[in-house]
Amino acid sequence: MSAEPAATTPSGSRYARQAVLDVIGRAGQDALASSTILVVGCGALGSTQAELLARAGVGRLILVDRDVLELHNLQRQILFDEQDVRELMPKAAAAARRLRAINSEIVIDAQVTDVTATNVTELIRPADLVIDGTDNFETRYLINDAAVQSGKPWVYGGVLGTDGTVMAVRPGLGPCLRCIFPDPPDAHLLPTCETQGVLNTAVVWVAALQVTEAFKLLVRDSAAEFRLTALDVWRGTTHSVVVHRNETCVCCAERRFEFLSDERGSSSTVFCGRNAVQVTPEKRTAPDFSDLCQRLAPLGKVTMNGLVLEFGCKDRRIVVFPDGRVLVMGTTDTAEARSLVAKYIGS
Repeated sequence: MSAEPAATTPSGSRYARQAVLDVIGRAGQDALASSTILVVGCGALGSTQAELLARAGVGRLILVDRDVLELHNLQRQILFDEQDVRELMPKAAAAARRLRAINSEIVIDAQVTDVTATNVTELIRPADLVIDGTDNFETRYLINDAAVQSGKPWVYGGVLGTDGTVMAVRPGLGPCLRCIFPDPPDAHLLPTCETQGVLNTAVVWVAALQVTEAFKLLVRDSAAEFRLTALDVWRGTTHSVVVHRNETCVCCAERRFEFLSDERGSSSTVFCGRNAVQVTPEKRTAPDFSDLCQRLAPLGKVTMNGLVLEFGCKDRRIVVFPDGRVLVMGTTDTAEARSLVAKYIGS
């Protein structure tokens, strides 16, 4: 991870319209400039969050995402364009490239990696706050474990169809995610963005509310009450309810970090709304891309953009990342995905 410090001297004129707000002020703007935010996931929510945070002058953004861009992402992932898709850019790298063009005064640290029990603590360590841009509950519960353990605030957010949900978590003061939702729902029983769809305006609304909650935490203007907000952008409605800490919560009360200890993790993940499976090796090692190109070239089309390798064989696409993860596109069958990885990449 980058060792660069966050920016500490924001341009006076650049943020003038924001610093004049009574809820921000000059002191609040300085607080944003000296803050580091970890954005987990650079898809629909995360890319929108990252742009708002960058334009607002947050001093350092750590962007983490495991995926590469596809054409269907552009409908709702507003930070990206068709050139990013043509280049098969990893989302974190594409986001960093765009954000550096938007605001050269801040530090952007892009991490093309999966967030797991083995690295989440290290990723969170330099951050003052974590913001949820993920598309799956397993990662959210992992973030919750790590944030509660380290005492770092984080902002949960989810969106599906025209609906969204947002809650700020302040460990030690209010409820954590498991106080409200003790266990993640069964992924096989949930609708996905592929089956139910996602309206891009719902994404923007949820991301904007999440970033607003982040601002309040960073400028020390968070409300005394702890609220869970649900919204429906199509109907133009919001419902906000006060939520309370569960004194018997497994995570924040008993301090049993089941997801962080990898008791409830997995090494195969079916992506939300994607005909794809991610396969994570037990021991992560950097792949030899040169060797892979030579081995795979006789078997199908191989593309290497300097960041990731893509291999196309029949109706399947296999993307290999620098940290050893493999994304198998064209299937949701984890057994098939593992078989293809073992066959073409090696276990």
